[in-house]
Formats: sequence, structure tokens, C-alpha cells
Amino acid sequence: MLTLLAGVAGLWALASGLPGQVGGAVARAYYGATADAGLTVQNIMVEGRVNTDPARLLRTVGFRRGDALMAFDPDSVRRKLERDPWIRSARVERRLPDTIYVSLTERVPAALWQNQGRLSLIDEEGTVLTNSDLERFSDYLIVVGQDAPGRVADLTHLLQGEPSIRNQVEAATLAGGRRWDLRLKSGLTVRLPEDDPGLALSRLARAQDQEGIMDKDLTAIDLRDRDRIIVATRPGAAQSYKTSSGAGDNI
Repeated sequence: MLTLLAGVAGLWALASGLPGQVGGAVARAYYGATADAGLTVQNIMVEGRVNTDPARLLRTVGFRRGDALMAFDPDSVRRKLERDPWIRSARVERRLPDTIYVSLTERVPAALWQNQGRLSLIDEEGTVLTNSDLERFSDYLIVVGQDAPGRVADLTHLLQGEPSIRNQVEAATLAGGRRWDLRLKSGLTVRLPEDDPGLALSRLARAQDQEGIMDKDLTAIDLRDRDRIIVATRPGAAQSYKTSSGAGDNI
């Protein structure tokens, strides 16, 4: 085995210095010799795959059982894999004598982006992962607005600060590219301010704990005024609630 491998290694060194068809012929001889020596693909091992399409992944790897392992180019396959929107990074190796090893780091879905009537799944960086087979992601937050994908990470972290409210949010619209309007599962709209929306959500959570404000028969809760919570009732009338915001209780 060692003698044979040394011989085919010499063929490969010769092939690397020959042009055109001659070099190709020597390379094929090299691959054939290594395959005869037992270096053939018998296993393709993949780790880290969650959402990447397995059939597309195997097509990208492009090798089948019995192919010459030494003909496999790990770096070329890595570059192709990293063009898949699901894959943040990949590590690809030949593992002698018979294995192709692929390790994936996938992007993590964060929200569904609604744009011009079409839904796409995106991660926290706003990368579009897919716009098909979205049924299994139907419980994800929907964000609306042309610039919304670039603000998803901020919105996610904002809502994580008030989990009792986050659990009720169905969608968020980026209004004017500056601030968020939240639509709750009940149909209620919560208008957040551009500045310090975290404080506004904290005020809302406190009003919910004390008065059950989100359980009332309202159409909207406006938190853009730092000192008041403005609510719109079903008939369209508006009413204000005095709140404690840390800056005083004056209305």
C-alpha cells in the first residue's frame, strides 16, 4: 500500500507540471490508482444540518459512493456550500480512507418579512433564507416594511425584555423607517416611540399588571407620549392614562 501510494503521489506531482490533456490524463491515472488502493468515497458525514435541504446539499458535494476520494476538492465544495443562504459557514474535509466530512453552521431564522404582499423567512441580520415551504415557520413574528429586515435584531432584543408582551405580538410594522407599531394577536395595535421604546414597553407591562390595559376593549394603545398612555376605544374615542415614567406623572 505504501509503495503504491508513493507511486501515485509521484504521478500527481508530474501531473501538476503538465499542461492540457497530458496533465488531465495523468491526473485521471492518479485518481484511478488511489481508488484501486482503496481510497474511495464510502461515507458522506454531515454535522450541523437543521434546515439546509439535504438533497441540494448532496448535489453540491457532488460525489457518490465508489468515487475516487482524492478527486474530491474540499475547498471548492466549501465555497459552493457557503453560497446557500441557509449556510453561514462550512468546513469540508477528506478523511482517509473513505469519508467526506461536512460541518455546517447554519443561519438561525428570526422572523417572517412581509414585503409587497410576499413573505420571506429572514435571520436577525436580515438575510433572506427562503420564501418557500413557510408553513413550519408560521408561528414566527411577522415584520413589515422595506427596511424592517435590518432592524429585526433590535426588535427581537427589545421584545425579549418584556416576555409577557412578546408572547402576544403577532406582527410589527416599521413606521416611517424609524419606529415600530406592534399588532397583538387580539388585533390591538401598540404604537411605540422612536426614542427609548424599551421604556415604553416597560410602562405598558406595568399598566397591564396594574389595570389589565391590553385586556380592555381597545383598538390601539399609543406609547409615543412619555408621560401618558393614549388609548383608542372601539367606537373611535380616545382616552389617556396617567403613567409613572421616571420623569414625573404630569399629564
